[in-house]
Amino acid sequence: MNTRRARSRHTALAALSLLAAGALALTSCASSAVTAGDTADDASTTDYVWTMVTDQAGLGDQGFNDLAKLGIDQSAEELGGKAQVLQSSDQSQYVTNLQQAVTTGSTVTTAVGYLLADAIVEVAQANPDSLFTIIDSEALDADGEPLANVAGVLYKEQEASFLTGIVAGLTTETDEIGFVGGMEIPAVLRFYSGFVAGVAAVNPDAVVTPAYVGSFGDSAKGKELALGFYDQGADIVMEVAGGSGIGVFDAAEELGSGNWVVSTDTCKIALAPENFLTSAVKDVAGTVLRENTAAVDGTFEGGTVQLGLADGAVGLCQENLDDISSDILDKVDAATAMITDGSLVPPATPEELEGFSAPTL
Repeated sequence: MNTRRARSRHTALAALSLLAAGALALTSCASSAVTAGDTADDASTTDYVWTMVTDQAGLGDQGFNDLAKLGIDQSAEELGGKAQVLQSSDQSQYVTNLQQAVTTGSTVTTAVGYLLADAIVEVAQANPDSLFTIIDSEALDADGEPLANVAGVLYKEQEASFLTGIVAGLTTETDEIGFVGGMEIPAVLRFYSGFVAGVAAVNPDAVVTPAYVGSFGDSAKGKELALGFYDQGADIVMEVAGGSGIGVFDAAEELGSGNWVVSTDTCKIALAPENFLTSAVKDVAGTVLRENTAAVDGTFEGGTVQLGLADGAVGLCQENLDDISSDILDKVDAATAMITDGSLVPPATPEELEGFSAPTL
């Protein structure tokens, strides 16, 4: 991976509350194609336009689209200007929406998700004076070099999901665990690889079986897959499926107690309070605010940065720690320390997972 940005710029993410995800009682997300936030009174900042373009899941996914929305809302509140959302219902709208953001005078346009990678390269190269951020992807030219006007933000999801794997591995009573992914894209595979490794580190007898929806916006299919796992004896299902993952919570709630869900991106306790086990969260909102602040300060840099536990950018949901036994949390703390100091490197791909040797925790 080409990295031109100084990682030290982002270590301040650790100071952001891990995570804004916890505050995601999430702004009631608008469903219109374009929504705007309040404009600041200060005349010097009223021209700022903080735009996000959703992936196909759109707002209401209880995941990174909603977190990005929180980030642009915070940008409007703290930096001035207005927040604007362009929703995409399918991939054919990505280029159109990104270009519309430029046309409407966007100060920084945030593309939410790996699926927008090709579109943002096309639009960013056509508009070299415009600034962009893309979540969960890089933006590279034909020679594999990062674009100077796009901040590509990747996360070490495998580090957070390793911790959730520890919780799941020590909680399961059947040793059967399901995994419902939206699509087999890099971020989802990082979540999967870290989760399986975490489970194996504390419970080598447990089996994690994956299945993929093929979309991040099909909650009915997500529910169907989850019901299948629970019916086959799984007592825990991890969802990394955006809006499709809401169906996993629906399945667990329908079946009742003893059917657990591990979630991602945010703490999703409200979706099924009696079935929520834990979540691998990431600070998308803080990232969006930081990149937008850099644009205001004149320090915005293109290129790729990867953020993990050491940066305070990913972690374990903090909202229900009182519901997790101290013995399990001791293992989580030990793994957190090892990941942070580099002595434990969770696998980021299925290939790395195959060669991973679980440490003693």
